[in-house]
Amino acid sequence: MKIGLRTVKTALCAVLAMIIAQSLNLLYAPAAGIIAVLSVGNTKRSSWEIARNRVLSLVMATGISFVCFSLIGYNPVAFGVYLLFFIPLSAKFGLEDGIVVNSVLITHFMAEASFASSMLLNEFLLMVIGAGLALTANLYMPDLEKSLRQDQTVAETMFARLLLLLSESLNHPQKAAQLEQRCQNLLEFLREAQKKASRHRDNRWSSGDEYFEAYFSMRRSQLRLLNDMIGFTAQISVEAEMVADLKKLLEETSETFSEENDGREILAKIMIIYENYRLAPLPKDREEFESRALLFQFLQSFTSFIEIKAEFAEVNQKPAAI
Repeated sequence: MKIGLRTVKTALCAVLAMIIAQSLNLLYAPAAGIIAVLSVGNTKRSSWEIARNRVLSLVMATGISFVCFSLIGYNPVAFGVYLLFFIPLSAKFGLEDGIVVNSVLITHFMAEASFASSMLLNEFLLMVIGAGLALTANLYMPDLEKSLRQDQTVAETMFARLLLLLSESLNHPQKAAQLEQRCQNLLEFLREAQKKASRHRDNRWSSGDEYFEAYFSMRRSQLRLLNDMIGFTAQISVEAEMVADLKKLLEETSETFSEENDGREILAKIMIIYENYRLAPLPKDREEFESRALLFQFLQSFTSFIEIKAEFAEVNQKPAAI
């Protein structure tokens, strides 16, 4: 059994919320602890959004319930009518997070048969204490930047290895199948890294912290093209001289694959290979023609693979190392 940071925060916030509510002699003090439990989010931004939305939701719930209880009485039927209006309005205004917790608070008005100012203050204090402590607890979040930089290094190593193996598999179709599982492993790694990058962004209040998320998204786009290239490789069978320069360029790309490489030099060399293919003698038969067509598609995908990185390098600035 593993007890994570969020679990510790949740337990502490619940205890403190109940203690504070009891010290203020609030009615239904344990509700503050429950609100705290439901309000501790995964990130700073999510905690802030939960706290804000639940306070806004409580205002709306209080208004609707006041009308229902005043007209129908403090009974279950009035509570049911309140839900008929409160739930769809919450959905319309994007306040679904507050439906359950605020409906519990509304039952306090029904139990006390009162909307006196002291009861209104009581319920709003329960909400502020619970949600406020959860928000305060989430002001501290582990900095994921170091971990994300390590993930970048791992991803680039995996990409480099794939490119090297792709070079070795080019013109050897039987070897291409071995690369598919490596692609799947890399895809799963990039998915997890992108989720971590999203949490990193949401744990910062300032804008402009999307670099890592954009970086791993870029690598996933490259991986899709690399997967296409592997598919073409499984069908290419041409003379060794036709792929010698391309194999060499794939090896060079593998050796220089990094965050800093903008790919422009590689793109220039791809253009030279294009020109060499254009000047090569025409295919001798249909089989050679089809293999060359696949080789051309491979080169197109390789070009797009490098262009994605070049475009990324142009519009995204790498954050300074910590």
